[in-house]
Amino acid sequence: MLRAGLLPDFGRERESVAAMAGPYNVLFLCTGNSARSILAEAILNHKAKGAFRAYSAGSHPTGAVRPEALRQLTLAGLPTAGLRSKSWDEFAAPGAPTMNFVFTVCDNAANEVCPLWPGQPMTAHWGVPDPAAVKGTPDEVERAFRQAFSILDRRIGLFLSLPLGTLERFAVQREIEDIGRR
Repeated sequence: MLRAGLLPDFGRERESVAAMAGPYNVLFLCTGNSARSILAEAILNHKAKGAFRAYSAGSHPTGAVRPEALRQLTLAGLPTAGLRSKSWDEFAAPGAPTMNFVFTVCDNAANEVCPLWPGQPMTAHWGVPDPAAVKGTPDEVERAFRQAFSILDRRIGLFLSLPLGTLERFAVQREIEDIGRR
């Protein structure tokens, strides 16, 4: 799981998430950063209304966002300006935003050794089938991207409904892990 490289800080588990400085920074990770993590970044930035700032990155970015992902976002009425495929190294570098949450959205990234994230963010795996791997008719490919969007939209909605200001870190950790299993 994503926790490789993180050192436990058992004294922090009773601390409420409200103690974190807002807005909360969230990083969505995938291998190529071309579809699922891009969708999640756009969905959260749209739905969070400034309470969260979402980013996305990949362990081996493709360098381009899939046109099908951009189409799905456009169909949903979400902005696509500024979305780009980038390396997770950008977010482990000095001066990068400190992440409060890091979610992997593909199985490959969840099993890779990740950079050390400053600030010990809470992490969870929210695996989603890879729509970019679907081979078939244009309708089948579009259906796969629509399904990935729908899964991420539902999980992000659940995440945003958590009463973060009143829950202890341990409870939030359990909840965000449960969201990935739904």
